Amino acid sequence: MTNGSNDVRRIVVIQAGTGQPSSTRLLADRLAGATRDAALERGVDSTVEVIDLRDHAQALAGAVLTGFATGALREALDSVASADAVIAVTPIYQASYSGLFKSFIDVLDEGALRGTPVLMGATAGTARHSLVLEHAMRPLFAYLKAVTVPTAVFAASEDWGAIGGTGDSGASSGLDRRITVAASELADLVAGRAGTRNRTDDFTVPAGFEELLRGA
Repeated sequence: MTNGSNDVRRIVVIQAGTGQPSSTRLLADRLAGATRDAALERGVDSTVEVIDLRDHAQALAGAVLTGFATGALREALDSVASADAVIAVTPIYQASYSGLFKSFIDVLDEGALRGTPVLMGATAGTARHSLVLEHAMRPLFAYLKAVTVPTAVFAASEDWGAIGGTGDSGASSGLDRRITVAASELADLVAGRAGTRNRTDDFTVPAGFEELLRGA
């Protein structure tokens, strides 16, 4: 089933895996594919753009230092700001999202994710890190005023053992189910988007600090 209109929704994937291949990229691809399929079931066509942050590592360091993003990094930031939905997936290091992932978030334009539906994902070697999605990533996107879907998807090393298989494989079927549920939740938001996001920040200071002091 395809969307009867020409309104194709844009799904942008931010993935911070550093290996080639990486489990982070694998999870990102699985989430993107499942979301696009779920959106199509709802009569909505979509495109998927993947931003590999490893390709922008040096530019990110420069942007953090100078406050300016140029070239391919600038294009990536603009893609995120204009996306109808975002899938954000990071590896977990030292019980938090990676520095590469946070650097990209740090250089996003103010209000870029305000009102944007976001599906969060993370990977790590052990399931002990799974709560990072709730105690680190969800508060981060809440601060950015994004609309996070209820289900976040975490994949530990053991989850990939028999992924996509059938039968009694609890690990693989559990990850499959989480991907399906999260993708469905994001697709619901994508299908219902009206393109009227309010990017105004309620806490934006309208004047410079020195001007405010003079006024006082």
